[in-house]
Amino acid sequence: MEYTVYILRCADGTLYTGIARDAQKRLEQHNAGKGAKYTRSRRPAELAYTEPAPDRSAALRRELEIKKLPREAKLDLIAHAGP
Repeated sequence: MEYTVYILRCADGTLYTGIARDAQKRLEQHNAGKGAKYTRSRRPAELAYTEPAPDRSAALRRELEIKKLPREAKLDLIAHAGP
């Protein structure tokens, strides 16, 4: 089953990276206060970047790669992702 690796831009400008089967539905959960503890006090969030992954394992590996990137590299990834 396909997963999506995503980056949220929170209201305070911070970036949060995660995985989901449906990134839009997960964004709605984050904004409703049902997401990660990190995003609960930083609402509202917007979906800044998405990338498909063929399965959960691949999504987790890619999520970890993105989390290790410095902020500038994440912003560059977002900027070059296209519309």
